[in-house]
Amino acid sequence: MADNDGGVVMTPSRNREQRMATEAAPGSSLDEATSTARRSVRWWTLGVACVATFMLMLDVTVVNVALPDIRVDLRANLSAQQWVIDAYTLALAAFLLTGGSLADRLGRKRVFSAGLVIFTIASVVAGAAQGMVMLNVARGVQGIGAAVLFAVAPALIAQEFTGKERGQAFGIFGAVTGLALAFGPALGGLLTEADWRWIFLVNLPVGVVLLVLSMSRLREMRPGASAGVDWPGLAVFSAALVLLVLGFLRGGTFGWTSTAVLSMLVAGGLLLVVFAIIEARRRDAAMLDLSLFRNRTFVGLSAATFLSNATSLAAIFLEVSYLQNVLGYSALEAGLRLLPLTLVLFVVAAATGGVVTRFPPGMLLGTSILFIAVGMGLIATVSPDDSWLALLPSMIVMGIGMGMFNPPRSTVTVGVVEPAKAGMATGIGETFQQVGVAFGVAAFGALFQSRVVTNVDASPLAADLAGPGDSREVGHAIASGAGNELPAGAFPDTSGQVADAARAVFVDSFGSVMLVCAVVCAVGALIAYGLIRRADLHESALSE
Repeated sequence: MADNDGGVVMTPSRNREQRMATEAAPGSSLDEATSTARRSVRWWTLGVACVATFMLMLDVTVVNVALPDIRVDLRANLSAQQWVIDAYTLALAAFLLTGGSLADRLGRKRVFSAGLVIFTIASVVAGAAQGMVMLNVARGVQGIGAAVLFAVAPALIAQEFTGKERGQAFGIFGAVTGLALAFGPALGGLLTEADWRWIFLVNLPVGVVLLVLSMSRLREMRPGASAGVDWPGLAVFSAALVLLVLGFLRGGTFGWTSTAVLSMLVAGGLLLVVFAIIEARRRDAAMLDLSLFRNRTFVGLSAATFLSNATSLAAIFLEVSYLQNVLGYSALEAGLRLLPLTLVLFVVAAATGGVVTRFPPGMLLGTSILFIAVGMGLIATVSPDDSWLALLPSMIVMGIGMGMFNPPRSTVTVGVVEPAKAGMATGIGETFQQVGVAFGVAAFGALFQSRVVTNVDASPLAADLAGPGDSREVGHAIASGAGNELPAGAFPDTSGQVADAARAVFVDSFGSVMLVCAVVCAVGALIAYGLIRRADLHESALSE
């Protein structure tokens, strides 16, 4: 039955719970039977949300490993390969808020199940692709399904768990994300050794099982049904995010001051202004509650999330490049050497979930981001002659910070709004996270390239490093990890020295960029300490 005010909508699975309670054996408590049924639903919900997120996180990490094989099999040029990543990223960022908002209005279980169907079918199409156009279109559709699942999964958890148990549930949820990051490159390497298509086709059995469980075990809730769907807001916001993220992604390729990039960024910004005007006029029917931006905790969490993700994911991106392109490890070997970071993340996330309600959220989030900042600063201590073990202190400290961050972030994200708007809240929260990642990898990647070029000019072997090209070309080669392939220029017998100099340039540039990232991340910590407070949470969260 549906509530005319947009309340809980009962599905057959919910009716079965009620019958279980009503038909309880003589002498048993009606409340106890209902409680047992609810506990069963909540743990099924957490399990489905965790496995779905694990599948999504794997899909983010394994594709990079398979790109060389895709390039050969489908005869792809550099631009087509770039779109394999970018099509997914664009769709993911653009549809997160849309997915969360639709879930509140159309039903969280229904929209989550639709996301599973979209993601699974797109995965099969990607695995069967016979050309790059087909593959990249499938990747874009995959991104839409992933956006829905990313946005709705935390809302499903929030609707089933309260109080201390909610913190524990989000701790488990964050820990599973860490596991996916830990084993993604390794599993991607193993699947690619068989056939690159398996990185997509493996989603079929997982998606089917999750869909069956979602339809049979999850409760339906449609708390915002009376508001209807905000189609104008949906279209304008999605277009704005596509333009902004594409501008970030192409900034390094076309140049940040190029007409194309500036046009995309300006147009995206203007569309966000139009979106704000639309939402202000639609009020209760708006897909984004603009009054949230008057909540200092929401603003602080959004800024802290953006800054911490922009810096930490850029750090991991450059760290993987260092392990593979400078130290010479394969994708599988590099993934295994990142295990200290991700396993620490897993353990700390699980432990943090149990104490989320015991400490002020601003203190937990500020401290977690500060750990991430310190971890990035430690990378600057690595020297060109060091082995990968020199990264261990940084990995451990960053792992602690990243593990501490996700449980309170998820709890505060759903806590700043009334339960009826949990999907919208998680959607906008994930949007800040994903846009932060896109911006950080692009901006700090460009800063790294610029720093490498500067260091090439200052190198004692600058003339020999440059060889037949200029310092910019050599700098870009070193930044992309091709430093060992540089010619010796006018002095062939110094090829070993050229390789050593290229390695030194890469490591020095890496360290200096990580110091910048550490400072930016520390600003995020200060914002969290200063703005995030328990008093700004919705009364439903404070009463738990």
